[in-house]
Amino acid sequence: MSQKHGLVAGAAGYGGAADSLARQYEALAFDEVHAAVLGWVPDAPSRVLDVGAGSGRDAAALVARGHAVTAVEPTQEFRAIGEALHGPTIRWLDDSLPELRSVRGVFDLVLLSAVWMHLDPTERRTGMARLAGLVAPGGHVILTLHQGPLPPRRRMFDVTALETIDLAGHRGLRGVHHSETADALGRPGVHWSTVVLAQEESP
Repeated sequence: MSQKHGLVAGAAGYGGAADSLARQYEALAFDEVHAAVLGWVPDAPSRVLDVGAGSGRDAAALVARGHAVTAVEPTQEFRAIGEALHGPTIRWLDDSLPELRSVRGVFDLVLLSAVWMHLDPTERRTGMARLAGLVAPGGHVILTLHQGPLPPRRRMFDVTALETIDLAGHRGLRGVHHSETADALGRPGVHWSTVVLAQEESP
């Protein structure tokens, strides 16, 4: 995401609301939020990258499943909350899409929960190329996309699952799942698209 004066544009509005948002996030279980795609979460201990990790709810759940998790979160307030709530078992990075400059290596699973729609079209093209280079052969990317009314004071764009799958296809990632689910927080008019992308060859 583009940055101005050290702030990530897509993260605008999150820092001041981090405490209340973290309570909302942590009240929801990983297995509930991601029920539609649990089959793509590796059973064996694996390398996982959680991009836009927020309070660390998903990262902590993945650590509990035996995975080595790197959590990327540009909002300092969320990183502090996540470290306090979930301890040192998660590796935290201050970074963001589309560049993810400090992320090294490849991962068996890359998770982007409620992140991708914060990127504009140019950032999404750059970001997808970067993601393709971070997924190990045989690995997967799971993305969830906000659909419905855009919240105030958030930098967010209308992004469809089909657009995302098409963009991924140009970078060697194949769409293997697409589903629609209700909003777990019950917000009027809001639902979520979930996409799974597979890396079948080295990018």
